[in-house]
Amino acid sequence: MTETTRRALLATGAATALTLGTVSFARADGGDLTRTVSGSLPPGSPDYVYLPLELPRGVRELHVAYSYDRPAVPAGTQGNALDIGLFDQRGTALGGRGFRGWSGGARKEFFVRADDATPGYVAGPLRPGTWSVVLAPYTVAPQGLAYTVTVTLRTGESAPAVPAAYPPERARGRGRAWYRGDCHLHTVYSDGRRTPAEVAALARAAGLDFLTTTEHNTHAGHGAWAGLAGDDLLVLLGEEVTTRNGHVLALGTDPGTFVDWRYRARENRFAHFAREIRRAGGLVVPAHPQATCIGCAWKFGFGDADAVEVWNGPYTPDDEVALAGWDAALARGRWTPAMGNSDAHRDPDRVGTPQTVVLAEELSRAAVLDGLRAGRSYVAESSAVSLEFTVTDGRGRSAGIGERLAVPADEPVTARLRVTGAPPGGSLRLVTDQGVLHTAQGTDAAEWTTTAAYATYVRAEVRHPATAPPLPGALAAFTNPVFLGA
Repeated sequence: MTETTRRALLATGAATALTLGTVSFARADGGDLTRTVSGSLPPGSPDYVYLPLELPRGVRELHVAYSYDRPAVPAGTQGNALDIGLFDQRGTALGGRGFRGWSGGARKEFFVRADDATPGYVAGPLRPGTWSVVLAPYTVAPQGLAYTVTVTLRTGESAPAVPAAYPPERARGRGRAWYRGDCHLHTVYSDGRRTPAEVAALARAAGLDFLTTTEHNTHAGHGAWAGLAGDDLLVLLGEEVTTRNGHVLALGTDPGTFVDWRYRARENRFAHFAREIRRAGGLVVPAHPQATCIGCAWKFGFGDADAVEVWNGPYTPDDEVALAGWDAALARGRWTPAMGNSDAHRDPDRVGTPQTVVLAEELSRAAVLDGLRAGRSYVAESSAVSLEFTVTDGRGRSAGIGERLAVPADEPVTARLRVTGAPPGGSLRLVTDQGVLHTAQGTDAAEWTTTAAYATYVRAEVRHPATAPPLPGALAAFTNPVFLGA
């Protein structure tokens, strides 16, 4: 049947949510029960539209399918895009326990049962009460967005729930060593096209020691990695929290941690969720802060960040701008470690391009996160590129990446860079708060002497040959800084 939508605006901070009329079902006493709801959302609609579903007892499967129109729009005007997700009888409160799944715009239908669910959705009991399908109009055409949602309840005895299993938090490793990882990856559990098994195989082929699974707005895939880790590959868990004002990686959180995304910067709620990420043992890492896709650029500031993803996927002008912004913050005295990750979704995206190389005491969740948090890391375009970077004083004391060399302001210190896999014809650059102060062309080593009075920090870059001088070539690698002075 078709029901006319009823709208009631509910204030939720600075934004609004729209709740439609409740869809009720007869008693689930056998057979399938189906209801169809159609409606239209105008331009300027709230970010989230909730369709309440009154589930009776005896439901073994909930199935939802939806569609929406895509009218032609003038050049330069956004068309329709509608995301979808699900909350159970525990409610839709921000940060609450009712979340049961999200597929964004990647799927047009999904199901949930006690023993199984569509990737991106959380299997578990279908308890009676008011559930909610959430519709999220990402963009709306000038003509409006007409949608149809069809809900089917399949009744009968539920299958037993499957106990959760997660990957181990430690791998054999090599003791204290440099470990390579890619901490921004997607699979079929959000909008990726690869399975977790395929991504794990690609990570091993790329020479990675660890990875982090970061599906958009869902933790439902955490258990899919249980059998894919090993002594040669540590798997960390997380989420890409995809808000309308930027994306942030909840990196290395406890198994089963869900982080809400339903807020904008003007609502001043991000600090709360950053604390939630840390309480779950994870790092707060703004992703691709200068990305140009709608809603992708980071608008929440960096005061709550533990690190920032400066390089995302193949090197582009977006990354160059992000690098410059990160370096400018360093010059102002704001130290936030930098990372680089592939954000790989599907072929031909390359897992491990780029990758973050971190100095950790062992190959474990705790040790890797400690190294990333401290900035004892550099970013390389592949496992073919590795480097050593230290600063040494006249007494033989030295400091490495992410560390401080405590020396008098006028005492000379020497920065030394050694690179394996430097691109032919490229350049090595040593950068301070004043900019690039030393360049070595077509070589795999650079050395430069300075003082703490002249340079509050020194960091290194490895660049490909320039293709549009005077602009520099694309990065092949870069380091976090070595700090100088007391």
